[in-house]
Amino acid sequence: MRIKPHRFPGVYIFVDEDGSERIATKNLVPGQKVYGERTIRSEGEEYRIWNPNRSKLGAAILKGLKNFPIKPGSRVLYLGVASGTTASHVSDIVGWKGGVFGVEFSPRVLRELVPLVEERRNLVPILGDATKPEEYRALVPEVDVIFEDVAQPTQAKILIDNAKAYLKPGGYGMLSVKSRSIDVTKEPEQVFREVEKELSTYFEVVEEISLEPYEKDHVLFVVRKP
Repeated sequence: MRIKPHRFPGVYIFVDEDGSERIATKNLVPGQKVYGERTIRSEGEEYRIWNPNRSKLGAAILKGLKNFPIKPGSRVLYLGVASGTTASHVSDIVGWKGGVFGVEFSPRVLRELVPLVEERRNLVPILGDATKPEEYRALVPEVDVIFEDVAQPTQAKILIDNAKAYLKPGGYGMLSVKSRSIDVTKEPEQVFREVEKELSTYFEVVEEISLEPYEKDHVLFVVRKP
């Protein structure tokens, strides 16, 4: 059983006794669990196993994602933060010198973040509507990366609008697209091509990766702002 660095800074590979490999992040708040994840200790450090069945970003990394712009020190705008499962791993990665600004529409869901952020102070919960980025202008600075996991038909437009407001030039967007949230009458591939076309009106599309078998009819787009 051992831990070794992943090619992405801030991400680690956990090699279990049977030789199987999982991804993990170093726990920014040792002793804190977020969603019942397994934790392990190695050389005085605590690591949290990143469950790809609970995190689209974790699934993308395990599927062989090539472009991962989130790194130690990054400032990340997270749209659709929910109860913080994936955002907590992003918080681990960016560390105390970075920040995660998590926007969530549901007050009930956002309340679940309160115990988490009392100690995990680089994760800032924001009650807001991702379709109206001007609502949280006083709370969000210019960011390096926007990650969006919002099940809305206007997913691409939401990313573009928030990028215009908050993403630095040369910064990256990461968009998790669930085809059925956009149009259940179309084949997933058709939906993905339409999203790609819309994203291309503002961004350079640098990568697209399927999240099967972890998430059905999902892809993750990685885009770059000129």
